Amino acid sequence: MPRRVDTGDDWDEEPDGDWVPDDEELDFSPDVGDDDPTMPCPHCGASIHDESEQCPSCGKYISVEDAPPSRKPWWIVLGAILCLYAVYRWTFG
Repeated sequence: MPRRVDTGDDWDEEPDGDWVPDDEELDFSPDVGDDDPTMPCPHCGASIHDESEQCPSCGKYISVEDAPPSRKPWWIVLGAILCLYAVYRWTFG
């Protein structure tokens, strides 16, 4: 079914010369810092939106269950090795 379009517009007429922009229109500047918040992808590290379901760079889905396992800090591993060494030396030393 065809749509009806109002052809009674006045776009071709000359604009009214009485219009003057107010201070708000003259001082307008977009907020640069209010863009969508981003975070790094847990798989590839690319910057993605917080609300994303899938990373556009690597194509993997973003969820806590699918995140790669995090590495243990080196000092925890080193401390465990030193404790085992101390127990070994105390037992057999």
